[in-house]
Amino acid sequence: MHLNRHSDYSLRVLLYLAVRPDERGTLSKISAYFNISHEHLRKVVHELGKAGFINTFQGKGGGMELALPPDQINVGDVLARLEGTTPLIDCAAIECRLSPFCSLSKAIAEAQKAFFDSLRRHTLADLISSKDMVRKLMAQE
Repeated sequence: MHLNRHSDYSLRVLLYLAVRPDERGTLSKISAYFNISHEHLRKVVHELGKAGFINTFQGKGGGMELALPPDQINVGDVLARLEGTTPLIDCAAIECRLSPFCSLSKAIAEAQKAFFDSLRRHTLADLISSKDMVRKLMAQE
């Protein structure tokens, strides 16, 4: 399984905001920090806002902040929302002569479930529990 770039960038935005609870992040700051295209980041932030993970504010003093405390943002739920949980193999969509006998799709579905179950044991707070991680995220390099 491979996370798409949109999900990768979304997690980066959430991490960036999580270590700055007293300030609003901006597209410009986050884009510069991670060297991400401003326009691509705008789409990521829009999706995170629609999903209820961040609040966005327009105008002077605008920006974004987490909608919930980091310990209430579940990593598995974030990725399930962004990546979707559609089957990795959709045997019904293709004609395969093995379909009546094959257990591959069941095995892959179990692995996909295990992937999300594992990630659901972690919150955003868990991801920023390392002092080194926080220090790196706070650096204005």
